[in-house]
Amino acid sequence: MPAPAQSSSTTVRTDAPGPQGPWLWGISPLDYGEPLEVLVRWSREYGDVVRWRMLHLQVYLLSHPDDIETVLLTESRKFVKGRILQANRETLGNGLLTSEGDLWLHQRRLIQPAFRRERVLAYVPMMIARAEQMTGHWEAGKPLDLHRELMRLTLEIAAETLFGVTVREDADRVSAALDTLMAANTSPGRLFLLMRRLPTAANRRYTRAVRELERIVYKMIAQRRADGLKAANGSDDLLSRLLNAEDENGRRMSDRQLRDECITLLLAGHETTALVLSWAAYLLAQNPDVQEQLHAEIDAVLGGHLPGVPDLPRLVHTERVVRETLRLYPPAWLMPRLAVEDCDLREYRIPKSAGVIFSQWIVHRDPRWFAQPEQFRPERWTEEFARALPRFAYFPFGGGPRVCVGASFAMIEAVLLLAVIAQRFRLALARPDPVEPLPTMTLRPKGGVWITLSRRP
Repeated sequence: MPAPAQSSSTTVRTDAPGPQGPWLWGISPLDYGEPLEVLVRWSREYGDVVRWRMLHLQVYLLSHPDDIETVLLTESRKFVKGRILQANRETLGNGLLTSEGDLWLHQRRLIQPAFRRERVLAYVPMMIARAEQMTGHWEAGKPLDLHRELMRLTLEIAAETLFGVTVREDADRVSAALDTLMAANTSPGRLFLLMRRLPTAANRRYTRAVRELERIVYKMIAQRRADGLKAANGSDDLLSRLLNAEDENGRRMSDRQLRDECITLLLAGHETTALVLSWAAYLLAQNPDVQEQLHAEIDAVLGGHLPGVPDLPRLVHTERVVRETLRLYPPAWLMPRLAVEDCDLREYRIPKSAGVIFSQWIVHRDPRWFAQPEQFRPERWTEEFARALPRFAYFPFGGGPRVCVGASFAMIEAVLLLAVIAQRFRLALARPDPVEPLPTMTLRPKGGVWITLSRRP
């Protein structure tokens, strides 16, 4: 990959290199069907700042940690969430992922306490109970789509921990709706308002999926109101905080704002963990030596009992497996931003209204930061190695003021659920073909992750 551009104190350029498409409509990585491969190729060919045009939209791909730090942290006020997220407002509304300014700050402060470490640790017994219940139904020797199972498990955990309700009977409907919404984001047409409003079959499917999610979330809100705004166990969970929150004028959140926040947090609260565990299972099945190290640690640390909060500091290799999986298969593989002011990145100027993207898939596989970047090597994640990395060479949960509010929740849940699974089972691939990553809003395994389980003694 090219070396980073040298800074210049006298010249600021606006003509960053990049691919050229037809003069009328330009070019898009989605035109080629394999956006992961295309973006990697463009980054290697043109450097750390790549520019292209899609119709009237100017887009910049940034692949150096220093430039990503500028956008996400030091000059974050010059950028808002990008067009990809804005194109999904029908689903996410004005929730935490898409809102800006004072509304975002207010909602962030309201939601943040639910994800503090001490609160997340209080969720651990329920997480373990649900994981034990689900894995108890898995059959050894029978191929299993582990991704589908984990999506159901983490959805139930998110609903119960954050909202104090069960969605077990609606889990299949949520999964089907989410599949439809994610598939829609493989089309570049969703970036344009006119294309989203056309009465196409795809747009109708998208709207039906949104309505299905709304029905489930509104039912969840109504159930809590009928219970007196408190969770069934009397705890002050996230939904209680949202329902009881008042602004400076004493007004509570509207049903629409409640809907936006609940859909955003319900989807984001389970998708990341399910994906990292699905990809971890795939990588472990391909690397039996790493899996054996995992089993050895779990046997030594747990000694036959289920994992709990006191075990977390000692599950060192288990956490490294999760971190390395997040490096190779980051659930958030692409982060979009939109420039609201001109911004200089070393020798290049990003103009107002330009789209800016950076890809964890590209940066996490850059040999400048990671030796043998394509290899699954959890042992690389020593404290010394992590400290020596540039700040934004590894950013699976984003960074800056808008870093993922649930990062701690996702890490703790992923480590403990992986420990439960690996304590009981040895994992082997049920199909010989490689699992292809499907780059939608998240990085999903195309066709699932089919695993054959063998029960450990």
